[in-house]
Amino acid sequence: MRFRSCCAAVLAVLVPLGGAAAQDVTLTARDGGLALTGTLQGWDGEFYRIDTSYGLLTVDGQGVICEGPACPDLIAPKIPVRIVGEGEAGKALVAPLVAAFAQARGLRHDTGADGLIRLSDAGSGQVLAEFGFAAMPQEAARAALISGRAELILSAGTEPDLGARPLALDALVPVVAADNPVAQISTADLARALSGEVGNWAEIGGPDMPLVLHGLAAGTGVQRALADRLGRDVAVAEEHPDLASLAAAVARDPWALAVTGRAMAGAAKPVTLTDRCGFPLLPTTLAVKAEDYPLSLPLYLLTPRRRLPLMAREFLEFLALPQAQAVIAAAGYVDRAPEVQPMTADGLRLINAIQGAGEETTLADLKRLVDVMDGADRLSLTFRFEDGSSTLDAQSQGNLADLARLLEVDGFKGQSLILAGFSDGSGAAADNLALSGERAGAVLAALRAAAPGVDAARLPQVMAFGEALPMACDETAAGRRLNRRVELWLRPDFARSDVPSAD
Repeated sequence: MRFRSCCAAVLAVLVPLGGAAAQDVTLTARDGGLALTGTLQGWDGEFYRIDTSYGLLTVDGQGVICEGPACPDLIAPKIPVRIVGEGEAGKALVAPLVAAFAQARGLRHDTGADGLIRLSDAGSGQVLAEFGFAAMPQEAARAALISGRAELILSAGTEPDLGARPLALDALVPVVAADNPVAQISTADLARALSGEVGNWAEIGGPDMPLVLHGLAAGTGVQRALADRLGRDVAVAEEHPDLASLAAAVARDPWALAVTGRAMAGAAKPVTLTDRCGFPLLPTTLAVKAEDYPLSLPLYLLTPRRRLPLMAREFLEFLALPQAQAVIAAAGYVDRAPEVQPMTADGLRLINAIQGAGEETTLADLKRLVDVMDGADRLSLTFRFEDGSSTLDAQSQGNLADLARLLEVDGFKGQSLILAGFSDGSGAAADNLALSGERAGAVLAALRAAAPGVDAARLPQVMAFGEALPMACDETAAGRRLNRRVELWLRPDFARSDVPSAD
């Protein structure tokens, strides 16, 4: 609940309740933690103005239950929280997330015949909010948000003039029929197939049979994400209304190819993705969370450039909590909870580092890298920047907020942190080393701003490794983007003084 001091702007819109109309009321926070008793002075449909022993206060009506003789005509209307957008994700996530939110807030929740989820006060039964979800294409969802007919958009991408809250992740995977002999496909060949340049499986290492590309309509999240990566629309030959029917159709067609969400593959067979240099690109949970997997698909809740109702704001804050992340994982999506992996389990990356080392990457560079990795763990929180920019991308901004919260509650006791900067291999190695250090330093500066109360001794160190640990091949733009990153490493606190210098 939020109390606001009085100001002229608020006074101008409050409805006066002078004389006999002013009556004693009690405003109780929905969580029962605080109650205010006083004389009601006004109500503007959103805020109560109440004269209390603390003085005149303005109280957000969505955060309180009003009791007293003046309340029957002044009960806050139930607040609509209308979510629109991605159909498959919305059907899987919205209802269980709202139910978990209600449980965490001590509210009752009931789903009506109209599909709306109503949250009500457990004691009085007063309906406080109505949550609803409607599937619609991105353009229609955007129009609904801007016009005020929706509060949030569930989207597989961001919009430049809308706010974005990271919600969950998915991994897009190429799929074929179970009896198709193709077991892997390179990112370059997949891009050619999605662009319509491949008409026969023999062109990408398969049998001499026609390749039939299946997909969804162009406005859906999966197709938009693929089109964004390709820079052009996907050349779908067989179009399907949803991911479930897409997977079923691919499973029946021995020469079909499609890209779908990992959780929606059904009876179709996922195909291992590799890059042009043969690096396997596996959609492990950590790789998806860190966006090391090139077809990671972040899901966002987009917000308008206006003040949302209190219930919607509280729902957005709830989504960062462990209870919400557990719901997301149970629905088959990748949650955003930080995940730790020992560096000893990361042998594949070391193999790639050795095999992919350029002429300017020396044995000493690799030895320094291994010395730091020895005994360290990697946290899934990874940071990347918008193309050609020093601005963290939307997923990384969410990661930064998560890291700031963990530092504020001292979530890394007994450990020291390292922001390890990496670059792609284009350009001179010395320049790349410096650039990777600058990127790691930029993340540290943003972290200081996000967690100003955290002691400097608990903030991460910055280390730069340049092009010494590639995630993918530098021959493609997607590979270079994967290689440009800042990782977060954890080490036992006693080892902090033993970390080799970047000099």
